[in-house]
Amino acid sequence: MPTKVIAVANQKGGVGKTTTAVNLSASLAAAGQRVLLFDLDPQANATSGVGLEKIEGASAYGVLLGEGSLLDKIKPTHFERLAAVPSEVDLCAADVELSRMENHLFRVAQALKPVVESGRFDLILIDCPPSLGVLTLNAFTASDGVLVPLQCEYYALEGISMMTRVLGQLQAANVNPHLEIFGVVMTMFDGRTKLSNEVVGEVRNLLGAKVFETVIPRSTRLAEAPSFGKPIMYYDKYSSGAAAYDVLAQEFLARLGN
Repeated sequence: MPTKVIAVANQKGGVGKTTTAVNLSASLAAAGQRVLLFDLDPQANATSGVGLEKIEGASAYGVLLGEGSLLDKIKPTHFERLAAVPSEVDLCAADVELSRMENHLFRVAQALKPVVESGRFDLILIDCPPSLGVLTLNAFTASDGVLVPLQCEYYALEGISMMTRVLGQLQAANVNPHLEIFGVVMTMFDGRTKLSNEVVGEVRNLLGAKVFETVIPRSTRLAEAPSFGKPIMYYDKYSSGAAAYDVLAQEFLARLGN
């Protein structure tokens, strides 16, 4: 089966986007997939979340500007079958610099081509910046689908409508005609509150089968894990968060047809 590229994106910050990118990557790797986590967010939280240092020059920044190969930027992690392309704060400048370049929406796709063709990975997950800027649009252009983490709160659906509009524009412009939302995962779910349950119900009514059955609970252990540089399954494998991401990984693979 060819390598699948999935962008993990939401233009709103604080919705569990990087938490999902890191922990889903780790759970997919633990399930036997060869996974590359590509940190395209200048905040580099996914980088530190898998125990890697934020080192100047280690990110895809130079490659996106045409210098070197992304294959040389791939770093192993301490976790079996999980590798990463780290990020760094310099990526902030990429939004501006890329917009001046020819084929500026295809730079990530071009950078990923040799990685995909190498056959080293079954899955590539891209952790996008919390915006719909040039880097995120590049990730969308390079991806087979978009995974959208949605926080269980009132304004959750606003983000989805904007995202859908952008994906539609990329399709219509023939930038990535087959691009669609691969799935929506509800995060920070608190089953004790009426609000969480109402929001999940509302999102399911609107988006139907696009929404994963698995919901990710609000969890102190999930919030703690990144400061130890570990995905939740390696920080506390018996926690509710670890169980949720394991089940999500199985559901994710079922959708891929694996």
